[in-house]
Amino acid sequence: MSDWQERLRASGHRLTPQRELVLAAVETLGHATPDEVYAEVRRHSEAINLSTVYRTLELLDELGLIRHAHLTDRAPTYHSAGHEHSHLVCRGCHRTISVGRASMEGALGPLAAEHGFVPDYGHLSVFGLCASCAAADH
Repeated sequence: MSDWQERLRASGHRLTPQRELVLAAVETLGHATPDEVYAEVRRHSEAINLSTVYRTLELLDELGLIRHAHLTDRAPTYHSAGHEHSHLVCRGCHRTISVGRASMEGALGPLAAEHGFVPDYGHLSVFGLCASCAAADH
């Protein structure tokens, strides 16, 4: 039995085909909105509806099996909790750059320590301009 299956059962939740499909979709897509997860799940099963996908995403996020980040002003984007990273999001072209935890800790760690703050690196998104958009802006 995999770690996620054990965590699901240990929390008192049943292992259902729908939950397995949603988790697999998040893993496959990398970063995905609920609608994108729904579309991926529907490729494998038509016996799931959008509200089930939303509830399942919330449950998996609460259990720490997936993480969500806000990369736009719309729906959150979900990604695997096993690949913790932060995001740099360009407001110009909407490109998202994934930044590993170690890099983000190196950049943000001293400031956080100065204030006695513990950042949630897996949920962190920093907005600005990528190099191309910044160069075009000048």
